[in-house]
Amino acid sequence: MSFSRIIILIIDACGVGELPDAAAYGDQGSATLPNLSQAVGGLSMPVCHKLGLGNIAEIVGIPPVRTARASYGKMAEISPGKDSTSGHWEIAGIQLKTPFPLFPDGFPEELVSTFEKTANVTTIGNIAASGTEIINQLGSEHLETGKLILYTSADSVFQLAAHEEVVPLEEQYRVCQVARDLLTGEYAVGRVIARPFVGSDGDFRRTSGRRDFSLEPLSESILDILVANDHATLSIGKIFDLFAGRGISRAIKTSSNREGMEQLCQAVTDSPEYAMIFANLVDFDQLWGHRNDETNFARALQEFDQQLSSFLPLMSNEDLLIISADHGCDPTIKNSTDHSREYVPLLAYSPRIKTGVNLGVRTSFSDIAVTIAENFELKHNLPGTSFLKQLQGEMK
Repeated sequence: MSFSRIIILIIDACGVGELPDAAAYGDQGSATLPNLSQAVGGLSMPVCHKLGLGNIAEIVGIPPVRTARASYGKMAEISPGKDSTSGHWEIAGIQLKTPFPLFPDGFPEELVSTFEKTANVTTIGNIAASGTEIINQLGSEHLETGKLILYTSADSVFQLAAHEEVVPLEEQYRVCQVARDLLTGEYAVGRVIARPFVGSDGDFRRTSGRRDFSLEPLSESILDILVANDHATLSIGKIFDLFAGRGISRAIKTSSNREGMEQLCQAVTDSPEYAMIFANLVDFDQLWGHRNDETNFARALQEFDQQLSSFLPLMSNEDLLIISADHGCDPTIKNSTDHSREYVPLLAYSPRIKTGVNLGVRTSFSDIAVTIAENFELKHNLPGTSFLKQLQGEMK
């Protein structure tokens, strides 16, 4: 075993350039970090610069370095789609053969009717829409009638929005669980999402009470394998929801990127019992990417870099940190507020690694899962190719 603990840190939606099949998804030209950096006149991320982020793609303000502190590369998603669930599942070693179903014109009336009767609710909306926009459009009607706002997007999601003072959180979660149980077979969307909000007409605001109800993973993941072999795992952020709790020994929910990094710092310092920590920072996607907010997306990235400067010194020689993403969400593509089909960055850092190496273009996100399995000497049938030996070649 090379490392006693591996930390996977997902900077949600931070893609680095369109995949070869991006046009099939309507995502030609998408390149989240490169396009964003150009739009704001450059990013100041000195820690990620030293790690080698600029060696992966052309990012204004983050030029390549001759000697990177981390090993670097980029990964292609082999699974169809560009969803959070498929992206995270593939990182954990689950590759989809067929995409999750999409409903760009809304859900069939017979399905909605069955859901309403089963959950004892009524709905409005049932269209593909931006979450913030549909709340502004239908929030007043929801307040007047109590009807839940149902909507979807370009991703495989069944989303229900409700005001917390009209529908308490626990009731929202109950209704979403009813939907999750119903949505099977041809209707088996990747996620049912509770989207609570507060405020009044003209000032509606989504809250941190969001909860994702994902499908059960379709096959064994590296999380399952670790736990089955008595290696404890910790999830931070929305990871627990995306895996429906499977293969996770302990979960910590978070309300922001800042809280996610604070929890990660505390876990690395105080919880050596976890062999794998799997963390997600969702604000890039949820707050800025989907809203085409270039300015705040850039600000959040620079704040993350500052937080990373505090985190890295907490790592021991026995730790390996892998920073990556699950898809893109290019805020500069103004005719879209959806995820984008992109390569994702790969940075692998440990205090034990003298100098980083070029890990190249990986053909699947699952290479991360296989690397973890090899590190802990676990038997598995996961797809992918390990890059552990490339890291071992540069260890002190």
